[in-house]
Amino acid sequence: MSEESTLLIETSGLSVYQEDNKILDNVNLKADVGEFVYLIGKVGSGKSSMLKTLYAELPVHDGSARVAGFELESIKPKTVPMLRRKIGMVFQDFELMSDRSVYDNLSFVLRATDWRDKNDIDIRINEVLDSVGMLDKKNSMPSKLSGGEKQSISIARALLNNPPVIFADEPTGNLDPESVAQIMNILYKLCESGKSVIMVTHNYNILKKYPGKIYMFENGSVTEQIDERIEFSDL
Repeated sequence: MSEESTLLIETSGLSVYQEDNKILDNVNLKADVGEFVYLIGKVGSGKSSMLKTLYAELPVHDGSARVAGFELESIKPKTVPMLRRKIGMVFQDFELMSDRSVYDNLSFVLRATDWRDKNDIDIRINEVLDSVGMLDKKNSMPSKLSGGEKQSISIARALLNNPPVIFADEPTGNLDPESVAQIMNILYKLCESGKSVIMVTHNYNILKKYPGKIYMFENGSVTEQIDERIEFSDL
């Protein structure tokens, strides 16, 4: 199988803008099937804006970007929801709806993406909760969950429509060390199952324990790093 046929994400000469302000220039980034990719760098270096560009919240003006078969420089607004069904999103602050149970949080997402059969919805919710070890929390309210449990539920939510790509924006930023290990183990298993995970992080200790491809965001540019060349103590 050629490299081109297994790449889920590829950018070439991509510029990333916030309104009229160019914050990244000439970004060349690749993510293959089943690959774990880290986006690292200081606050404000453009990591989250890069993710927003890849899921078409920010438009592509210069260069090219392909995500899960969609050409982002020419994508039509009506096609963006189709792209986003190929991407599972995991956020630092969980973004669970506090007024409904875990089951109802997940059911809401499925119904919003045209699932109608209640039996199918029940089966899928059970599947994703079981995959992250949270099946026993199905009827819990978010306020009764720990941070690690909330983030596990957030990952389950991202998996509902079986996307090939997971974007995780600082998913361990609000977690204690034990919960960090729990979440990283879940994300790593997703890679082993063939999904690509693109993770923004400030926790550089993670990179030593959970190796992956590393892109450094610095001074408006993005460069691929080799683990041995990174001075973790300096970051």
